[in-house]
Amino acid sequence: MSVETVSTSQAIAPPEVIVVHSHRIACDGVGGALGHPRVWLEIGGEPFVECPYCDRRFVPASAEAHENELTAPGVYEGAGGH
Repeated sequence: MSVETVSTSQAIAPPEVIVVHSHRIACDGVGGALGHPRVWLEIGGEPFVECPYCDRRFVPASAEAHENELTAPGVYEGAGGH
C-alpha cells in the first residue's frame, strides 16, 4: 500500500473566497434551510480561515478591498453582525 501526498499546487481551491473587515466572522452557509448551523470563526494569526461546513474561505480586507453584502450573503461580522 502506498501513501500519496498532495502538494499545495494540487490542493482543491475553496468554493468561495470572501473578503471581510472583521477578524470575527459567522457563516451560516447561505440558503436558509439549505445552509448549515451558524458557526463563529476567528481569523487569528493565519492569513485566512475556512468554514468547517461549507469550506468558504474568509480573508481579511486590505486597504483597497471593499466588502459587499450582496456578494457575500450569509456572512456576519463581529458580535452585532453586519
